Amino acid sequence: MLKRPNDDIVFATRAALALAGLLLLCLTYISSSAYAAGDLQRYLPKVMPADLFAGADRFGPPQGDPPIVPVYRGDQLLGFVFLNSDFANAVGYSGKPIHMLAGIDTKGVITGVRLVDHKEPIVLVGIPEARVVGAMNALIGKDMKPVARGAESPPKVDIVSGATVTVLVMSDSVVRAASKLIRSGRVGGGDGVAAATALPPVIKTLDLEHREVRDWESLVGDGSLRRLHLSIGDINEAFAKSGNAAAAQYPEPGDASDSFIDLYAALVSAPTIGRSLLGEDGYQRLKASLKPGQQAIVVAGNGAYSFKGSAYVRGGIFDRIEILQDGSSTRFRDRNHTRLGALDAVDAPEFKEIGLFVTPPEFTLDPTQPWQLQLLVQRSLGGRDKAFLTFDLSYALPDSYIRREQRAVTVPENAPPPASQVAAAATAPPQETEEPLWVRIWRSSTVSVGITAFMLAALTGIFFFQNLLVRRPVFYNWVRRGYLAFVLIWLGWYANAQLSVVNVVTFTNALVTGFHWEFFLAAPLIFILWAATAGGLLFWGRGPFCGWLCPFGALQELTNTAAKWLKVPQLTVPWGLHERLWPIKYVIFLGLFGLSLYSVDMAERFAEVEPFKTAIILKFSRSWPFVLYAVALLVIGLFVERFFCRYLCPLGAALAIPGRIRTFEWLRRWPECGSPCQRCAKECPVQSIHPEGHINVNECIYCMHCQELYYDDHRCPHMIQVRLKREKREALSSPSMRTGGKGPATVITAGGKPVGASPAISPPST
Repeated sequence: MLKRPNDDIVFATRAALALAGLLLLCLTYISSSAYAAGDLQRYLPKVMPADLFAGADRFGPPQGDPPIVPVYRGDQLLGFVFLNSDFANAVGYSGKPIHMLAGIDTKGVITGVRLVDHKEPIVLVGIPEARVVGAMNALIGKDMKPVARGAESPPKVDIVSGATVTVLVMSDSVVRAASKLIRSGRVGGGDGVAAATALPPVIKTLDLEHREVRDWESLVGDGSLRRLHLSIGDINEAFAKSGNAAAAQYPEPGDASDSFIDLYAALVSAPTIGRSLLGEDGYQRLKASLKPGQQAIVVAGNGAYSFKGSAYVRGGIFDRIEILQDGSSTRFRDRNHTRLGALDAVDAPEFKEIGLFVTPPEFTLDPTQPWQLQLLVQRSLGGRDKAFLTFDLSYALPDSYIRREQRAVTVPENAPPPASQVAAAATAPPQETEEPLWVRIWRSSTVSVGITAFMLAALTGIFFFQNLLVRRPVFYNWVRRGYLAFVLIWLGWYANAQLSVVNVVTFTNALVTGFHWEFFLAAPLIFILWAATAGGLLFWGRGPFCGWLCPFGALQELTNTAAKWLKVPQLTVPWGLHERLWPIKYVIFLGLFGLSLYSVDMAERFAEVEPFKTAIILKFSRSWPFVLYAVALLVIGLFVERFFCRYLCPLGAALAIPGRIRTFEWLRRWPECGSPCQRCAKECPVQSIHPEGHINVNECIYCMHCQELYYDDHRCPHMIQVRLKREKREALSSPSMRTGGKGPATVITAGGKPVGASPAISPPST
């Protein structure tokens, strides 16, 4: 039932508040341009010059765009500091950038790395941050000029068990950022500039007209297919020579001659190789799906060791294989992968695993130049620790697939000398060719974004057609339970899209210190959920999120539903105590908000009062105090439904405050509600209905149980009276009452004897 506000002033005030909120967002968006290039200066105060350069005593002013900061000892220039995320993609498991400051001297040598900000949940699973940062020390002292030229492979860092992908992402971003700096000529003596700006005398392109179909043996013979075969003996010998005594103590089981892995790789975006291995139809489908600049690689393997591993199941990342070329590298995610059952080439062997991988948009693979597929081999050391070795499968496309084109170089008469060109390039900022990081993240999350949009559309439909649904309580309850189960399993445990009070204090802090849209857009599902929650506040208050979209709330309600089914006794908190416990969550929120004005990092640590990270993000894989706290709240929730939501949730408190400006009232009430009828108040799962009958929108989770009762003519006293009056009218208009008032009509059997009469209808007392 839509209710038009009686007081025009109240309505105008609400509209003014909403307009002011929109105006504030517009102003912060306008001011975001001033903040866009300020990330380096934002994080620079977290380190000292000597942390990145031995003996350094001061920083100079920022230079260029993206900015780098010179570092001095007295008047001597030692090198520069850069922020990795300004130059390279550094998105980890959290979906947010991992920010690191790195030092690079004037010759292109890495001198130090410091982690200054991250949102990686994996680092919190019993892995000290110092251990993750320590793994990056392997980069210190590495000369990045050969890597930038492609003469050497990127240096490898020490792998940290339990945080493999996080460490690899961190290392890769620092290496690629340093390589980009050197190639731009801003550091490293300008060696990279000459190589980058010189026009090659011969232009190589992939010959798309070369499209014959060949058998397996000929493809292997000319190098179209490259092979890496490792026996168990090879692996045991490699670990024994690695210098890791612990790894040598856990040899691979089996005979030394047995195959550990037999790996093949081929560039199937080359027409001949693609048609031979995928078949004509498979190649045409691949060709139609490839975007300009993308390449496709087939990887097939047999043996005891899987090149896929298990990380792609848990996190969607193939962490055991990596593609490297010219100092850049990439790992594939599940969205880049298609599983194949067999290869189409004549006499092709059967393989246990075959994967078709498409290079991601942010990585450009030149098919005419050599590249490497690097295999990461891991060995368990008996506990959680693991040892790692890498093996390279080198690939170069045969010359028959490459078209060479000779180009003449013309130099204008008034062109500056080459030295001047190099100097000009060295002082010019690098051209930004990569699209923004958040755009790439959104493009790679198309499926998840689509599912989330469908979920929100379905929820909107439930709310708009609630009056039809609640008239069918059994059907509605199954719809609600199914929706909550999907929110918990997919949105929470799979997609890790759990909103938190941390998001609120971070957003507020950003408004004060400098707003940056890209930071919030870097997590698509979180951004979408916040936008939907903000819209829901205007229509329904905090109920849509707290009652429907919160994975931890769903976990509480589903476990309580199971407890009721198992006959676990439910405790009703006395109204007087219940009313006095409500403010606790507001006190917690105000405490966290005030603390965030002093230190956002400290507020994030105290925000562990929310068990969301433990129960949803990390799925209880955490140290025992956190797990015990989350489990204790769930156990209490078996007896008092949504105990945490009612009394402790700071996010619910934060949403309840702006939820007061909602424009509509959708929950219907009868005049008898509260006086004398108390049924809705007593049956409300979270006791959000006052004894007087009105609903406290600050506490309502919009479960719509009161609306089920509103239409139920066997439980709601008002509807019972309506039903009885209707039945009385129907009885008075029945044929038995149209016999002239001479008594009830009798029913005659086949034998002609009366068997009874319809009883008189009298309404029962209520």
